[in-house]
Amino acid sequence: MSAPLLDIRDLSVTFSITRQGGWPWSAPHRLQAVRGASLTLAPGQTLGLVGESGSGKSTLARAIVGTVPASEGQVLWRGKDIVSMTAEQHRNHGRHVQMVFQDPLDALNPRMTVGQIVAEPLRTHFPNLSKAEIHRKVGAMMERVGLLPALINRYPHEFSGGQCQRIGIARALITDPELVVCDEPVSALDVSVQAQVVNLLQELQREMGLALLFIAHDLSVVRHISHRIAVMYLGRIVEVAEAEELIENPRHPYTKALIASVPIPAPKAERARHRPVLQGELPSPMSPPSGCVFRTRCPIAQPNCADAPPAVQKLDDTHWVACPYHANTDKPVQI
Repeated sequence: MSAPLLDIRDLSVTFSITRQGGWPWSAPHRLQAVRGASLTLAPGQTLGLVGESGSGKSTLARAIVGTVPASEGQVLWRGKDIVSMTAEQHRNHGRHVQMVFQDPLDALNPRMTVGQIVAEPLRTHFPNLSKAEIHRKVGAMMERVGLLPALINRYPHEFSGGQCQRIGIARALITDPELVVCDEPVSALDVSVQAQVVNLLQELQREMGLALLFIAHDLSVVRHISHRIAVMYLGRIVEVAEAEELIENPRHPYTKALIASVPIPAPKAERARHRPVLQGELPSPMSPPSGCVFRTRCPIAQPNCADAPPAVQKLDDTHWVACPYHANTDKPVQI
């Protein structure tokens, strides 16, 4: 087995929040967006990351890219911690790790042409390239993502949402990165366009040998594109497994609830199946529950779940779950 491209070890990200109207000398509140996250990603593989809004997925993604500093733990890129990198090393790291954002139009500068947008990373990381070479590379990359090179002088508002996301993908891939972090790249698109973008990412992954961190809410999309899936709740990773194993045999009650929320395209089967529904709202990360953060909504919670965060239960070499009572739930419904 190859060494991991990305190795996240006990990563925590904490923000200091000053409330409006508070006294100037009041101590800021702490918001721990990510808590003790540990993940690995091998070269050429896709790791899916799922969870509700507010679970810390985007913060984890930004810590990996290096735009958000880690409070504790390590983010190892080919064995080197990005926290200890110099400014020059951070610039080089940016060349190898790129990001595709959720809202394709908001992610693009409306005052720049498509050609300027896609070329910008080349000018940053390869300042010695000639204008002719940059123009050639931009045209080739636009064609690679399904856009006509003749559109190079148009502006983002002249394109549809799906086309804008293709522009964002072209911009991310123009430096030939090893890892692309996709932060909910299809959630703002129509269903048919979602399929096109996901298929495009898979095709580019095969051609370029990319590793992908794919963040999404839709488990059916994540299942389609991912080799492995990690489930995140209120800043903590609660389960990790191979994609098919996690869908067919989920162990954490939160994972089971997420899977049950995916509709089946068969009315009779959809009406007949058992669908566990999570009670209550996601707690505030400003004041998370003690112990297991999921216990306030968990159908199998025990009194001692409030005492301490649950230890990881390793089921096999690729499947682990952070719940000591995972065997107490019913067999899940398949999707």
